[in-house]
Amino acid sequence: MHSTRSAHKPTALLLALLLALVAVPLLWSLAYAALAASDAAAWRALWNDHQTLPAVAMGLWTGLASAALAAAASACLLSLHATPALQQRLQQRQAWLLAVPHAAFAMGLVLLIAPSGWLLRLLSPWATGLAAPPPWPTTQDPWGLGLVAVLTLKEIPFLLWSASSHLLRPEVAERHRRELQLAASFGYAPRMAWWRIVWPQLLPRMAAPLLAVLAYSLTVVDVALVIGPAAPPTLAVLAWHWLQDASVLQNAQGTAAAWTLAALVLLCAAAAWALLNARAWRRWQTRGVTGAHPLRAASAASAAKAATPPVHKVALGMAAMALVYLAVLAALLLGSFIGSWPFPDLLPARWSAAAWGTVWDSRGTLWTTLWLAAASAASALLWVVAWLELAPVRWQARLQSLAYAQLALPALLWVLGLHRLALAWGLDASPSGVWLAHTLACLPYVLLSTVGAYGGFDVRWWQLAATLGQTRWEFLLRAKWPMLRTTLVAGFAVGFAVSVAQYLPTLYLGGGRLATVTTEAVGLASGGQRNLMAAFAWLQWLLPVLVFAAAARLGATRRFAPKAARLGTIQP
Repeated sequence: MHSTRSAHKPTALLLALLLALVAVPLLWSLAYAALAASDAAAWRALWNDHQTLPAVAMGLWTGLASAALAAAASACLLSLHATPALQQRLQQRQAWLLAVPHAAFAMGLVLLIAPSGWLLRLLSPWATGLAAPPPWPTTQDPWGLGLVAVLTLKEIPFLLWSASSHLLRPEVAERHRRELQLAASFGYAPRMAWWRIVWPQLLPRMAAPLLAVLAYSLTVVDVALVIGPAAPPTLAVLAWHWLQDASVLQNAQGTAAAWTLAALVLLCAAAAWALLNARAWRRWQTRGVTGAHPLRAASAASAAKAATPPVHKVALGMAAMALVYLAVLAALLLGSFIGSWPFPDLLPARWSAAAWGTVWDSRGTLWTTLWLAAASAASALLWVVAWLELAPVRWQARLQSLAYAQLALPALLWVLGLHRLALAWGLDASPSGVWLAHTLACLPYVLLSTVGAYGGFDVRWWQLAATLGQTRWEFLLRAKWPMLRTTLVAGFAVGFAVSVAQYLPTLYLGGGRLATVTTEAVGLASGGQRNLMAAFAWLQWLLPVLVFAAAARLGATRRFAPKAARLGTIQP
């Protein structure tokens, strides 16, 4: 008994350390943010400010509309990819879309739809009769439509990827295959069967990704600065402006606004949960295939084949979205080489590489972005693997939510508290402080991308290895981690992309001393150097997509098979 307790003691200490690495910065930041929000005068100033209520309304409208549209579009695309083969194809085709940062996408869309942008030039003067850029609010429009469009188009790939990661697990795919076959025997068309059977099972599994999308859409700052409305702005942008003010009262008012954002996220999440658990939803969810009337089975069966979506219709949705992404990225690339460009000429009168020359002169910024993203992604992946290997299942179920908590918090809120922690620990305006912030930002996304594969790993492999005298480390190094290599490299790529896209943590924790391609691009978005902004935004996309491509190549190779074969005759 004593030896057993001694063996478990190092594991318990390591688990406590892993929890502390996440809990201490998060709880410290929240405690400071709560302390800063205890000023009653700040709350009075917040609600007496004439900008507050319009900003709340604008933030709710853009956040809820974009989250709802992204969820609905993702569900529709998934229903068109009901079979595992189609789901695998869907996951492969949307990986590069996932790598495009929100801010870079917003900047490319601005170059497309601005009054002097590519789309209007394409139609002028032959179709519009315009000889000068019109005063149309196509960007930063007062209705927030541009912000809704960017958030919707950018969150769809994330939701598709999250859903596909669950649906492509072997045991889940096999169960759904049998259920859909049963539905077909009752006469249900494939899409109707998917909505009746797969979707009610998938939706609870999508709670964390959907919460992340909702929280991000309600609290995003950098994208709203680029393409969001300005009069009124969203509450997140208004809070950011107040927090940048030199006045102590304005700073406290910004903190109160950040807590208001957190309350709005909580209320919206609770309302969504209540809606999905309403009596009508539960009744529809539990009807299943048993609701098919036997007298209608024959006629429904004859309609099932006709209802099967043709291949061209299945590909149409993803093709349309991919076309928008390609147009946005093309606008960024061409925009980085624009020199003199009078309206309404479709092509510039002069091309120039001056913007890329400036980027090359600022290559220290590129190096900072690279090492920061690589270090943050690797640190987050190391934490996730250690946690999933060491923590008992009951710990994971209860304490994993701590890592996900940040997804539901406004970035302004936890970054504000984290900045205070960096001041207390002497990490302010230092690479270590920015690395800490980026690692905490990457952690929940890396965990989301790896937990499914780890949870579905067949324990019989370990039992086989143990019977052959293999130690746990030998099993991990020679079998389990090589077999999970696709998941692990994908988790690193996701963390890398999340780190590259960080704006507020770099701005606050870096103190203006550390610049990345994201901070440079967002800073230039409101200025007149559109070509330089496009160059940095293009890099903001190019770096993650190169890492995703490398991850896909590494994950596709099967060099680990001979090593795994040493464990026995069973092949993975």
